[in-house]
Amino acid sequence: MKNKELEPFETGPIRPPSEAGSYLIRLTRGCPWNRCTFCRTYKRRPFSIREVEEVIADIDKMAEIRDELREGKTLAGTEGAWMVANAMRSGGKTAFLQDGDSLAMKPEKVRAILSHLKKLFPEVERITTYARSRTMANRSVEDLKSYLELGLNRIHIGMETGHDPLLEVIKKGVTGDIHVKGGRRVVEAGMELSEYLMPGLGGRTMTEGHAADSANVLNQINPNFIRLRTICLGPKLQLWDEFESGRLVRMTDVEIVREIKRFIEALTVKGTRLVSDHILNLLGDLEGNLPEEKDTLLAIIDEFLGLDEETQHLFQVARRSGILTSIADLERGSVSRRAQALLDDIYKRYGKDGVDAATREMMERFV
Repeated sequence: MKNKELEPFETGPIRPPSEAGSYLIRLTRGCPWNRCTFCRTYKRRPFSIREVEEVIADIDKMAEIRDELREGKTLAGTEGAWMVANAMRSGGKTAFLQDGDSLAMKPEKVRAILSHLKKLFPEVERITTYARSRTMANRSVEDLKSYLELGLNRIHIGMETGHDPLLEVIKKGVTGDIHVKGGRRVVEAGMELSEYLMPGLGGRTMTEGHAADSANVLNQINPNFIRLRTICLGPKLQLWDEFESGRLVRMTDVEIVREIKRFIEALTVKGTRLVSDHILNLLGDLEGNLPEEKDTLLAIIDEFLGLDEETQHLFQVARRSGILTSIADLERGSVSRRAQALLDDIYKRYGKDGVDAATREMMERFV
């Protein structure tokens, strides 16, 4: 079959891990706020809202590629063709709207795009997007319900923290109350809501307020998902300077796990799933439904905290190097041997007090 090359279409730089097999449809470029001191994703990308006609043309191209692949034709290896093929291999049932705040687009334009997507991709059952709490707070429940009727049924919001002093430090541009208002709008519209929490964000200085106030905000919202994204910084980020100057004090992995424990203990949400679906999280198996599995989640944390320091170090380096997910994985001889070799090398180069510094360097490779 002759190789066919199709005109490419736009895709944005990121999507949640849960959307790895989704069709990616770009409504906006960059982030309208773009001032958060912990984020580098859109710093060199000025924000703009795409024309509806451009987005519709992209959806048309995606549908053409899908149809060609269904007929068994071979397409040129463009990034767009790969993305569509990947979505089809994953079932072709999900789509993700990009970039950082897609719903900053006017509601009537969002509806036009969703209507076209629904027409050309009737097989898609879940459409999701990132959104800012402030944007959601400024949208009516009626507008959000209209999106839901057209297939947009899950919103991802980067809450990061509910602690107002820390929200000011990271220049998030919202307060805990705005987080609550925006999140509640999504929930009231009947959409699924994923809220993201960043353990370790406030360092030792703000850990108590970060854990307690974040739990309080989420208890008021009662989202469908709480997703953990442990802090990881590089020297080119503004928040790095807060830690380097000593205004904030870095936490060790053990301290961050204790912070997560305090956070979970304070949660009273119902029908919410806690998810640890990112390589930056030390405890990759810390997942469960709340409140039913709260004791199980706390037991996973206590298992790690109950390990002797040497075994904690062993688990840290193994997890940060990507060779395991849970403590039980250490029982596998091949994993344990690899982890021990890594730890021995770190001890040799950094000393026994340098494990956290070494694993932070390892984490930065994933950002």
